[in-house]
Amino acid sequence: MYQTNGYHVAVVGATGAVGQQMIQTLVNEKFPIKQLTLLSSARSAGKKVTIDGVEHTIQEAKPESFAGVDIALFSAGGNISKELAPEAVKHGAIVVDNTSAFRMDQDIPLVVPEVNEHDLHEHNGIIANPNCSTIQMVVALEPIRQKYGLKKVIVSTYQAVSGAGAVAIEELQNQTKALLNGETVEPRILPVKGDKNHYQIAFNAIPQIDKFQENGYTFEEMKMINETKKIMHLPELPVAATCVRLPVAVGHSESVYFEIEADGVSANEIKELLKTAPGVVLQDDPENQVYPMPAHCVGSNDVFVGRIRNDLNESRGFHMWVVSDNLLKGAAWNSVQIAESLIKLGLIKEKNKG
Repeated sequence: MYQTNGYHVAVVGATGAVGQQMIQTLVNEKFPIKQLTLLSSARSAGKKVTIDGVEHTIQEAKPESFAGVDIALFSAGGNISKELAPEAVKHGAIVVDNTSAFRMDQDIPLVVPEVNEHDLHEHNGIIANPNCSTIQMVVALEPIRQKYGLKKVIVSTYQAVSGAGAVAIEELQNQTKALLNGETVEPRILPVKGDKNHYQIAFNAIPQIDKFQENGYTFEEMKMINETKKIMHLPELPVAATCVRLPVAVGHSESVYFEIEADGVSANEIKELLKTAPGVVLQDDPENQVYPMPAHCVGSNDVFVGRIRNDLNESRGFHMWVVSDNLLKGAAWNSVQIAESLIKLGLIKEKNKG
């Protein structure tokens, strides 16, 4: 894992679910690391963790923590990012931020490497990692957009509780056990910890992820709508989203309806296109009941696509089912991919290595 000619990498939010996945992904992908700095809140500072046989001490994240850092992967909440990401940049680091703090900032690229890697050339020190549900959808849609054009997108999501953090997974597990034993439950986390009402997630579906906005859509739905347009450079693209939380631990699923600009395209042609699309695994064999499921995607960096079929009424309309590990491709892996792309494009060497 450690290389003399590698990079000094910092992970902010190292004790969180996504932070831990970031660290493991760096190890799995053999990312060229010279030095690894693990940062978290004061509460976690001083904890010891062993990574790839080397013991590390978690440090409190402060502005001075980024001295000498080349790449800083942030996943510690939007307020921390707003406070410390600019400080990291001042110290010469390139920040890949996994929160919503900078995603819609006009001067900050929002990047999914399979879709808009070229936007990395426009960064000024901070790069935003998109929302997990947006990432998997645009990976599946981009090859279609490139070949056939894209006129409209309507998505309904079926999202895992891990998107709300480790405490939401714990709540799902505890509620499930309690209800199976005939006990009552007192929800405390979902749909939104800071909202006024909380609902049972075990044996339930909650049609709210994040807080409602004035237009009746939730913040999660608006993230999908606005981020898709920004990533794909299609500001006028009609996009609508309905985001639902399901009692699944890991793995987001999406039912995506899309309309293309080209005439006379069949579902089989879409399937053939996606067979070789970067980051996509096609699982589409209805006769043998082969289709993507969250239980089978956990631990994979890929986006799985299936159930591709023509709409019965709109000749240019299609439906597909998209599944991915929301902690990996939806967060940790996409962040590390961005860092890999920065190296490949020579952008870290240009800015930080002189």
